Amino acid sequence: MADAPDVPQIYLITPPTLELSSFPGKLAGVLDAVDVACVRLALATTDEREVAQAADSLREVAHARDVALVIEAHVQMVERLGLDGVHLTDGARSVRAARKALGEDAIVGAFCGASRHDGMSAGEAGADYVSFGPVSTTSLGDGTQAEDELFQWWSQVIEVPVVAEGGLSAGRVAALAGMTDFFGIGPEIWGEDDPAEALKSLMAGAL
Repeated sequence: MADAPDVPQIYLITPPTLELSSFPGKLAGVLDAVDVACVRLALATTDEREVAQAADSLREVAHARDVALVIEAHVQMVERLGLDGVHLTDGARSVRAARKALGEDAIVGAFCGASRHDGMSAGEAGADYVSFGPVSTTSLGDGTQAEDELFQWWSQVIEVPVVAEGGLSAGRVAALAGMTDFFGIGPEIWGEDDPAEALKSLMAGAL
């Protein structure tokens, strides 16, 4: 039996588009103000040059602060860009292949929507963590909400760490704080004037 920690850690997710003249500084400000476990580079573009430029900029910021940087979907770019791992968006389907390609030391995570079955399959295939969401109304995944009961069951029965993401509010954070290992936070804070303060406010209910 595995219990979620008293205070879940923060897993920061980048916006889908970045302004590289300003975002690395914004990210640095958040990492300096708040304890963050991991950053996910989650760009909408598939242009490898753009992705590589963003990864280079953010890797410098994250690694200088001993924070892991993973990339969404681009398994083949992890080693080339000196990143710490990959976040897969297709449930359990690619986990085994990603683990084989990247080795045991890399972080391999899987977004599994609201599917308990996908989550279990991803864990069995070698995922380091499983992400469920959204936890309220958003367009994440197919929009099917991951219910609190899924997190409750997972935290009591499964040892693989779990991330709650998508549509987080202070209320949802407070409700899920005892059932999840990480909160995947991104869209909730990047549009604010002070993302670090917005993050602190959002997480206040988990303390």
